[in-house]
Amino acid sequence: MTDATLPTRFDRPPALAFVGYVLGLALIFWCLAAAGFSVDKVMSSPPRFADFLGRAFPPNLSPDALTRLGWKMVETLQIAIAGAVLGVIISVPVAVLATRGLIAGPWVNQAVRMGLSFLRAVPEIAWALVFVVAVGLGPFAGMLAILVDTVGFCGRFFADDMEAADKGPAEALTATGARRIDVVACATIPAALPAFVSTGLFALEKAVRSSTILGLVGAGGIGIELKVGFDLFDYPTALTVILMIAVVVILIEQLSGLARRKIIGEQR
Repeated sequence: MTDATLPTRFDRPPALAFVGYVLGLALIFWCLAAAGFSVDKVMSSPPRFADFLGRAFPPNLSPDALTRLGWKMVETLQIAIAGAVLGVIISVPVAVLATRGLIAGPWVNQAVRMGLSFLRAVPEIAWALVFVVAVGLGPFAGMLAILVDTVGFCGRFFADDMEAADKGPAEALTATGARRIDVVACATIPAALPAFVSTGLFALEKAVRSSTILGLVGAGGIGIELKVGFDLFDYPTALTVILMIAVVVILIEQLSGLARRKIIGEQR
């Protein structure tokens, strides 16, 4: 004879958990209020958005505009690729120092990891402002901002990849009396290299997305054209910039995804 009663859908939470849920909901509503959330603004926004599209469409596809914006997009890609590649290269020795039990002691590991956390905590556009002050306006400031952000991003993940790598080759070299630096160069880094490449591709995607807005603060790239378009109410040109950014970012993501799938297939 089976029990025909249905099981309860949710267990009754204990009193302490219930208080936690209530506090969590109160925190969410408090944040929404501080953010100025308004149902009226949400309901009134579609007509304004439709008005923007009506004034922006069709996009500016004149030869002069496409040539100017095309070169700015090329500059944006140059900033992203240069900053990401240099950042990935610098990340490798930094990650070696951040990897626990590899070369440096625990104090050095922790200090380097804290430094990487600081680099990641500051957004790219803030680094761009810093470097605009330091080296002046232009793409070089944007490249440095991407470089620093890439070091913060890749340095931490490279360190984790080396910690998770197969320890067999490293232990075999250590047993032969090899120096630590030789073990790292000949066993640890090669074992983690596929993960390095995958993380580096993610960093490149991130750099391309970030570099499109650095021009807003004078750090080069197509972002300045987007700002000028909105400042001058030249919405067709602004829409052209938005579409160009979307196409380039999606294309880079697709190419990066293909490269990662190929790497994973080779590993298998």
